[in-house]
Amino acid sequence: MGHRRRARRRLAACAVGATLVVMGGVTAPAEAAGVGEAGAGAAGAGPVAAGEQRDFAYAAHESGVPEPVLLAVAYQESGWEVHQGHNTSGGYGPMSLTDVTPSMLVDGAAGAAGRPDLASPASDPSLHTLPAAAALAGLPAQRVRTDRRSNIRAAAALLASYERDLRGDTPQGPAVWYSAVARYSGSSDRAAATAFADRVFATMKAGAERTTADGQEVRLAPAPALLADTTGLSSLHLERTSDAGTDCPPDLDCRSAPAATTNYQVATRPSDGMTIDYIVIHDTESSYDSAVATFQNPASRVAANYVMRASDGAVTQSVAGKDLAFHAGNYWFNMHSIGIEHEGFAAHGATWYTQVQYENTAALVTYLAAKYHVALDREHIIGHDNVPGPVDASVAGMHWDPGPYWDWNRFMEMVGAPVAEGPHGVGPVGSAVTIAPRFASNDQTVTVCPADDPTGATPACADRSEPSNFLYVRSAPSASAPLATDPYVHADGSPGTDEINDWSATVSAGQQFVVAGRQGEWTAIWYGGQKVWFDNPHGMNTVRARHVRILTTAGAADAPLFGEAYPDASEYPAGLGVDTAPAFTRYTFPAGQKYVATAQPVHRDDFYPANGTTRLTETHIQGAGTVYTIQYNHRLALVNAVDVHCT
Repeated sequence: MGHRRRARRRLAACAVGATLVVMGGVTAPAEAAGVGEAGAGAAGAGPVAAGEQRDFAYAAHESGVPEPVLLAVAYQESGWEVHQGHNTSGGYGPMSLTDVTPSMLVDGAAGAAGRPDLASPASDPSLHTLPAAAALAGLPAQRVRTDRRSNIRAAAALLASYERDLRGDTPQGPAVWYSAVARYSGSSDRAAATAFADRVFATMKAGAERTTADGQEVRLAPAPALLADTTGLSSLHLERTSDAGTDCPPDLDCRSAPAATTNYQVATRPSDGMTIDYIVIHDTESSYDSAVATFQNPASRVAANYVMRASDGAVTQSVAGKDLAFHAGNYWFNMHSIGIEHEGFAAHGATWYTQVQYENTAALVTYLAAKYHVALDREHIIGHDNVPGPVDASVAGMHWDPGPYWDWNRFMEMVGAPVAEGPHGVGPVGSAVTIAPRFASNDQTVTVCPADDPTGATPACADRSEPSNFLYVRSAPSASAPLATDPYVHADGSPGTDEINDWSATVSAGQQFVVAGRQGEWTAIWYGGQKVWFDNPHGMNTVRARHVRILTTAGAADAPLFGEAYPDASEYPAGLGVDTAPAFTRYTFPAGQKYVATAQPVHRDDFYPANGTTRLTETHIQGAGTVYTIQYNHRLALVNAVDVHCT
């Protein structure tokens, strides 16, 4: 799902916080005792952490929760991110303490407004851990919503209460906290609760470190010998739900909620000849339940194959992998892709794409890529914002999710295909580069308007500077030069803008382009039929691309480009309608320019499902012609193989 583009964008810097390694045991009392409510170290105390790391140390000492447990729970809930407001599941702060109101369940796209049953789901105690935790810690609920330290302290008090309910005390060793951690997940399903606890314990064993969006460096040292004690699980009385009808990795919490039959087409991919070549990452722009309900609404005409919940990474499969889901806004790409929706909002992505979503999506994508032989690169693992419009009229309105805050560096590393292979730098003109800015230090400024943010948290258009996955490209090697334009998004020829939904002058992490020039700290690439420039001091935002195909036009003429790739009319059997994919009228592959294609060309093809009357079986038509997928601008494009050759 996600936004359609509305139509404006800019640039900034970052801060770095202090670090402290937390070892695999509890913080020493003498050390923690030096951390007061104001965060100052006591005279004569040992070294103490700063910032967020210090807050975890203080809360652990105060509550009796082992510090590694507290850090690992927060890492799984939020990646240690600090934010204002609640996430899509009503969770607040780095510990994602919940307080869900009926109004949070109202979503126009799902038609929930005015429904009388909203109070019932909102009354579940697992959706109101914040007021309970605040009371246990003796803190005002509003302070727990908005203050980082208070949020962590309240969550620690709640986690400690869970452990006391189970064992009567708060043991120092992390191993025995497994069941309390499972309860903290908020899930009544055994698979979901234990999957959360398993991830928390895996984090403690492996260790973790990252720089948050506000520059805090937080670290948890590994404890490889840690073994979880699961003996308290039976006391939680968790339910066992069926995963029948799902196709997921065995350790993922999956359920089936079939989409309405109007929102997909029955097929037998890939045995019917329709290869699955792409996996498309989306966000829902709504709650998880609303997205699932939308897919089950026959009138919506939209469904992805999977939906990933933010709070615990639970997955709903709505459309079988063999079938053709209507998710990408481009029928030919739907034919050849699987779509994964993520509960979240693109305008708040860095804060609310949760660690568990990244981990579970990586597991699902790795599983699907192996099953369907999908290439693990950014021309095949793509965002909805990378899918081309099928025809001229649809290009400007294509969706822009998951947006600038989906951390492609982090995600592609999780699937075993890191964006930055090798040292940062840029090769000579004519060579290919991979866009690879470091997410945490790549602050970019965008303008966010109310129409971009269905949460209601943006009452007026405002600039926002945050770590981002993209770079702006300009018409000349200067920060004051106009942004590149796009003939569909800006039909009047005006430059691109810094609006969050304006993808016309952006390149994102993992995309590959051919170097067209170098001047000082600036690098030029061929992009959307233009020579554009981006700031790249010492090659810090790129790595030299490996194992790529670089295409040029086969002759002196420009090559036409397409958004879909159907066979020639003469290749359709008699009695079937003929689909046409006219070439774009404003995009071409200019002679003399070069673009990257990382895979072999594929056949142009089309699909007709069985309809029970005139067609009793499905029909897949494979044409003789083949096409390459190229990284053309922010989006992909298709070019006939006969019109290009490899260099």
